Amino acid sequence: MSILREDKKLNLTGSLPTSNAKGGSEKTGTPFLFAFYIFAFFLSVILGGCRERQLIESTPQMDTEQQFWVRVLLLDDIRSLRLNTTSSFTVLYPQTQTIQARFDQVDMPINVSVSAGKIIIAGRSFTSNKVIILPDDPHIFNLNGDDYRGKLELILNPDGNSFDAVNLVPLEPYLAGVVGAEMPDYWEPAALQAQAIAARTYCLYIKKRFGSRRGWDVTKTEANQAYRGLGSESSRIWNAVNSTSGQVLVCKKQEADTQYAIGNTQYEIFPAYYSSTCGGHTENSNNVFGDSFEPLAGVPCPYCKDVAKPSFFFWPMVQFDKSDVTAKLLKKYPKLKQLGEITNITPARQSNYGKISRLTQVKLSGSTGKNDFLRAEDFRLSIDPTGLKLKSTICQIVNMGDKWAFVSGRGWGHGVGMCQYGAEAMARKGKTARQILFYYYPGSKIVSVY
Repeated sequence: MSILREDKKLNLTGSLPTSNAKGGSEKTGTPFLFAFYIFAFFLSVILGGCRERQLIESTPQMDTEQQFWVRVLLLDDIRSLRLNTTSSFTVLYPQTQTIQARFDQVDMPINVSVSAGKIIIAGRSFTSNKVIILPDDPHIFNLNGDDYRGKLELILNPDGNSFDAVNLVPLEPYLAGVVGAEMPDYWEPAALQAQAIAARTYCLYIKKRFGSRRGWDVTKTEANQAYRGLGSESSRIWNAVNSTSGQVLVCKKQEADTQYAIGNTQYEIFPAYYSSTCGGHTENSNNVFGDSFEPLAGVPCPYCKDVAKPSFFFWPMVQFDKSDVTAKLLKKYPKLKQLGEITNITPARQSNYGKISRLTQVKLSGSTGKNDFLRAEDFRLSIDPTGLKLKSTICQIVNMGDKWAFVSGRGWGHGVGMCQYGAEAMARKGKTARQILFYYYPGSKIVSVY
């Protein structure tokens, strides 16, 4: 999933005026300004104190069942990192959960590295190819300057020259680090609650489908869903997570190996995709990701245009050098080397929704005379992996000499599932989280996994 969060937290500090609106700066009441500064100081202390106390609250669900833990890939293929904890911590071997070491250092940076095929923690080597670092209560650690809850697993790579860092975190604390990264915490509670349920659903689906094949379930990036640990937490975010605790979306399933049964109907969890701004109509998942679920067929969205920033809903023309486009595509898809230099890019398939037309497949023609095809979303993220310029596939492709231009752009993201700005607009109109979710995921139901 490519999820883009463009909003930042509201600036609550602002700037103090040095003159009034009518230019009377010489006589604007210095005592008043002094009192204002004093008030602002105490307010910042109070608010800052509250925020700090939030960060040291004990991590919930540390004793939950293993199926409700999430393995988040924080860093991969690294040779060292800086670890810090405000509590003592224990080093465990994952297979046996036996204690291998105890570190009583508090609030002091610890170097973790790899040498001679061994993981080195604060100068002490460990022969296992995996170790788990378990901080004492409140179960928080700092990795290269960022705070996370739960445990830290270090996995030595097969070559013995590098390792991966994986955050083992219970589901609800994980979501507190996701919802605040995916939506501004000042958004309407109903939108935040809808985001929490969608993110919980997506996580459990990806964990079930891919987790058994690798040492982690999801990444911390928009490749799955953005996760920033404690940096995204706030009381409003935790309220959204706690008020929807355990709730996930499910849809009808035909096969017998169902996960849930409601009456005589069998249900399964599905990937509850979402994106920033759909541009007026969400897209069928089959056209973007190749999977087919009833709630992901696409729906009209008259909402996001009311709240999305103009630059999110309509984006200006962007251009890319043709040689760079060819180089990026051939690097990511070696099969395209048969095309030689890419000489033409044309729509092969598109979804038409009245005034909105989203590219779903592009045809690539090369200097060798051969052609090939790519899903439009794969094409978009190949030539602009950040998604910050080529924001969606609702656009037209124009040949401009030595450049490819993308014009009439609309929306931001892949457009499948819930439109986040649309959800906020619906919430502002008084819709509940359930109403929002059932609109963007038609035919779905909400069940509790615990």
